[in-house]
Formats: sequence, C-alpha cells, structure tokens
Amino acid sequence: MNPNPPVLTSTQMHEVDYKIHGDDMQFVEIELDPQEAIVAEAGGMMFMDDGIAMETIFGDGSARTGGFVGALLGAGKRLLTGESLFMTVFQNQGVGKRHVAFGAPYPGKIVAVNLRDLGGELIAQKDSFLCAAKGVSISIAFQRKLGTGLFGGEGFIMQRLTGDGWAFIHAGGTLYERTLAPGEILRVDTGCIVGFQPTVDYDIQYVGGIKTALFGGEGLFFATLRGPGKIWLQSLPFSRLAGRIVAAAPRTGRGGREEGSVLGGLGRAIGGDND
Repeated sequence: MNPNPPVLTSTQMHEVDYKIHGDDMQFVEIELDPQEAIVAEAGGMMFMDDGIAMETIFGDGSARTGGFVGALLGAGKRLLTGESLFMTVFQNQGVGKRHVAFGAPYPGKIVAVNLRDLGGELIAQKDSFLCAAKGVSISIAFQRKLGTGLFGGEGFIMQRLTGDGWAFIHAGGTLYERTLAPGEILRVDTGCIVGFQPTVDYDIQYVGGIKTALFGGEGLFFATLRGPGKIWLQSLPFSRLAGRIVAAAPRTGRGGREEGSVLGGLGRAIGGDND
C-alpha cells in the first residue's frame, strides 16, 4: 500500500475492465459498466457499442476545481507536449455493460499499467499514451536539468500520468520491461524510452569522443536512467520508423514512373537534368 496516495482517490477513478487483442498490431477493448467512462487521445477509437456517448473536452477532464480556467490551463499544458488541446471521453450511458476499443497507431505492444501499483504516478513518452480510465490526470513533466531540456530530443517534455486507475500506453516494436536496483544505471536512446516510475532519475549524457559523436550513427546524446524503479523501453520508436521510411521512399518531382531507380538516374543524366 502506498503510504502517500495521490490526490485523486479511488472513488474518483472509474474501475474499468479490459482485454488486449492481437500480436504485433494490437488493440485494447475496454468494458464499461453504466456511467463508467474512459478518456483517450482524439483519433484512437477503433469501435464502440451502441449506448456509448462521445464528448470532446478541454484537457483530460480530471480537474475537480478551477472550472473553465482550470480546464483551459490543462489544455494549454497538453499543447506544450505537441498534443491536441482536446481529448475525447467515452461514457457508457446505456443499460448493462458496453465495450469500446482503441487501436495502436503503429506495430508494437499495448501496456496496461495500474497506477495504484506504481505509487500513483508514471512518467511516459508524450507519444505513447493511448487511453486511461476517467479520472486519471494527464499533464506534462518538464525535465529539471538544463542539459536534459536542451538536448533531450524526444525525451525533453514527457507526460505525467497520475491517479490510481488503469492507463494504457503503446510501445513500438518489442516491449522491454526492467526494474532497476538503487543506483543501477542504464544508458538508452532517448526515443526508446516508453515510461518509467518517478523514482527513476532521468538525465541526458554526451556520448563522448568527437569521432564517436560524428560517425557513430547514434546521435550526440543518450539518456541515462538511474534506479530504483521500473522502466519500459521500446525497440522501434516511431521517429526511427518514420526516418527509415522517408530515407527509403523514392523522391518525387519531374521524373516519371522510374523516379528513384537506376533507370531514373540514368535517364536524368542523358537528358541533362543535373540540377
């Protein structure tokens, strides 16, 4: 039992049930009792039963005080992470149990995290959040250290999930879970971080050596995670996947069907297209 429970109590969290389907392209199916609800990023819904109502809200809808101003501040924080100002609430307004499902945005694994078991808080990569039980707060987590802020890349601004309900995050490729012992250090590519407990110290470190930095192909900086605490890593960050797709895609322009091929390059050379 956590001796310092989060501000939001279990009576405010919606106790949802769930089932994760699939292997590499997963989706999570949420079972909602009457009046139960789940909050999700816009555009993540896969299907929902009749009787479930959708409502678009500012922020995450977890604020209990502050009215419109509090909701506006919450939405502004989400804007800093590059996310939409709005989220969508799916509430069962029918009689009996209803189901709603959310699909993963790209190949990988969906992780179900009970925030109660983690002390009420999880720090997650801003693109990894999928959905959570209504009442879970989704805010931002700035990194305290200047070096982390300037060079953290994908890990500069992360999301802070607080409460004691279920939250669902997505990891690209293969998921790796590990519990770091006190003082244990793991060096990680910043994009490969999915989430970690707030007890884990997160910092950015220079790779060292000008030759390694320039020609190593791994970037100038990597993240260091120092225990204690649990961490989740992904083998395929979306930025890496997108970069490979862009690099492999044929260029478009004045060329014809053969653009990007050996014949296309030969044709441009013969035709004098050397701009």
